[in-house]
Amino acid sequence: MSNEATAMVTTSAGTEPGPDPSPHGIGSSLPSPDARAKTEGTFPYAADLWAEGLLWAAVLRSPHAHARIVSIDASHARAMPGVRAVITHEDVPGNGIGAVYGRGVRDRPVFASEVVRHHGEPIAAVAADHPDTARMAAAAVIVEYEVQEPVTDPEKAFSAEPLHPDGNLIRHIPLRHGDPEATGAVVVEGVYRVGRQDPAPIGAEAGLAVPRPDGGVELYVASTDPHGDRDLAAACYGLDPERVKIVVTGVPGATADRDDPGFQLPLGLLALKTGCPVKLTATREESFLGHSHRHPTLLRYRHHADAEGRLVKVEAQVLLDAGAYADTSSEALAAAVAFACGPYVVPNAFVEGWAVRTNNPPSGHVRGEGALQVCAAYEAQMDKLARKLGADPAEVRMRNVLATGDVLPTGQAVTCPAPVAELLTAVRDFPLPALPKDTPEDEWLLPGGLEGAGEPSAIRRGVGYGLGMVHMLGAEGTDEVSTATVKVHDGVATVICAAVETGQGFGMLARQIVQETLGVDEVHIAPVDTDQPSAGAACRSRHTWVSGGAVERAAKMVRTQLLQPLAHKFGMSTELLQITDGKITSYDGVLSTTVSEALEGKELWATAQCRPHPTEPLDENGQGDAFVGLAFCAIRAIVDVDIELGSVRVVELAVAQDVGRVLNPAQLRARIEAGVTQGLGAALTENLRTPRGLVRHPDLTGYALPTALDAPDIHIVTLIEERDVVAPFGAKAVSAVPVVTSPAAIASAVRAATGRPVARLPIRPQAAVVTTPTA
Repeated sequence: MSNEATAMVTTSAGTEPGPDPSPHGIGSSLPSPDARAKTEGTFPYAADLWAEGLLWAAVLRSPHAHARIVSIDASHARAMPGVRAVITHEDVPGNGIGAVYGRGVRDRPVFASEVVRHHGEPIAAVAADHPDTARMAAAAVIVEYEVQEPVTDPEKAFSAEPLHPDGNLIRHIPLRHGDPEATGAVVVEGVYRVGRQDPAPIGAEAGLAVPRPDGGVELYVASTDPHGDRDLAAACYGLDPERVKIVVTGVPGATADRDDPGFQLPLGLLALKTGCPVKLTATREESFLGHSHRHPTLLRYRHHADAEGRLVKVEAQVLLDAGAYADTSSEALAAAVAFACGPYVVPNAFVEGWAVRTNNPPSGHVRGEGALQVCAAYEAQMDKLARKLGADPAEVRMRNVLATGDVLPTGQAVTCPAPVAELLTAVRDFPLPALPKDTPEDEWLLPGGLEGAGEPSAIRRGVGYGLGMVHMLGAEGTDEVSTATVKVHDGVATVICAAVETGQGFGMLARQIVQETLGVDEVHIAPVDTDQPSAGAACRSRHTWVSGGAVERAAKMVRTQLLQPLAHKFGMSTELLQITDGKITSYDGVLSTTVSEALEGKELWATAQCRPHPTEPLDENGQGDAFVGLAFCAIRAIVDVDIELGSVRVVELAVAQDVGRVLNPAQLRARIEAGVTQGLGAALTENLRTPRGLVRHPDLTGYALPTALDAPDIHIVTLIEERDVVAPFGAKAVSAVPVVTSPAAIASAVRAATGRPVARLPIRPQAAVVTTPTA
């Protein structure tokens, strides 16, 4: 199952968010407008793009993780029939010097020129009149390498020779909170590792570049941050941003940065050089080699607690492997360090965090970055603490949970709703599933399935818990702003906003907002391109908050324009008029008309921005109000483990989540299901292996995504709707926090079933084998 997909779900009786208040508007379960087309296979993705006179592109990538480039000979490729252009670093403006890009830090060249820093780094690109010709020409480019010993262990990066002009250390965050001399009566320690999860989109990267008459270029790509990508492309092309246009096309879904600029940039260069449209469709191998992955992480922890299990101090070291380039590693590290203690009250915390460069594939933004890795570690520590105290793991957690008004280790007060205790109580008290039956017809339910099942007598059931937290929007002073325009003409509304629909439901949310505010039925969402004002990147629930907030403000301004003439005619303020079910009425019943009548012959529009309250960077002690808001989740996992074979089957996941306000019940449940399922992959199967920095099996056969048969029963036990007063609509992030929490809960359940420490994700079979089993 792709990370874009969802699992089957059951919702417990009595926990539905309530009946739809109206056939449309906030709180109703509107279907996704593109759901039918995607289901039937008629949705136009970026790979389906076409243009007259189209050329095909191919990219030559390094077969080495670390090497010096002695020479590049493209003469044979250029001489091949049908080849229209071959480009290298020499064809990048300024000979490639200074033409660097990156989501967070601009430190990555378009093409490697002197040094290759990771397996799959682009060396050259070709445009030809047929895709096979392009691929053969790319293979014909002769590159002489002087292979170097790769640095693949992030711990060795501190002492290794610099892999990049900026050095190997990307960022170091020391967090100091409380008394360093504090100790507890009970101490538990652990070392943990989290592997390299890939976003693994079913639709690989693709795009089309079309040259413009003014010497610029248009890029038709599945970008999740069109304005950011435009600015990067313009800088690398040596053009003004106004001469580069990005048109967002066919986004199939995104759990990470959907379209890495490394795929887009060669396209534009080839189009500018040839004067023809150029199309690139990545192979699955290129997709794995080219885009960013979740940061592999090494974590060391020491927890101090009193005799009752209340936390006294947490000491931790967090080391993120950023791969060859920085990308968004600084942001991921900030989240990892800030949330290293989890949603627990910790009076004393001392955390050291580092992000370093290696010759491994680049890491970057993947849903829940930083928070997922530390959640796996601190929840393992809570299990160790409970075991040492001989206490119930849920009860030990309950004694320490965070609540509104408490203070994070960063010194920031938790001002948003933080119902962590209620979430944990809900999943703890949810009825347990029945035990598996020892009958032939149920053998497929055993770990390993029908063909790989061991002896039923070797099956042990485990119950585990996970509590997770994430931040919403950007952090540490990021200027989060979005702009939206709402137009109404002849009773039809149009929303113009550069917020990319990646499956998070922004398109439906925008429709609901306008329908509820203006009382119109027909609402269109304009296609996204960079001619529109920026709305920022589609990540961390930004668009629900800032773009949804901008749409709401613009719609309310149009509402005032609509109601003002009526209010003036009847001698009352617009506040005394209301729009309900397509009708405009006054408080006293004197005025009653339809919205369509009031809009007849009118064209109204308004533009508005939404910008949340500012944040600040973490200081030299890791202190500061770095986050706009927080969201929390509790998951109870039930697993069956074959303790002889080490195979694991997740039987059930019970989820309780802090959602602020349910805006679209069906969409919200789908997002939770998808997040839980992505976390299942991180827990059990997904790990992109890179021995000596070389990506091994870069395909969907070697990279084990969970399938529909791996997906467990998912019970959404409760959705706590305690509105965040500073957020538009009071809603919170819902997608990332179940991704963060479910791997920790599954690992906790495997520990409960086996008594083994389970210190690595994904969980290896040998970690679940019990050599001396006890009943």
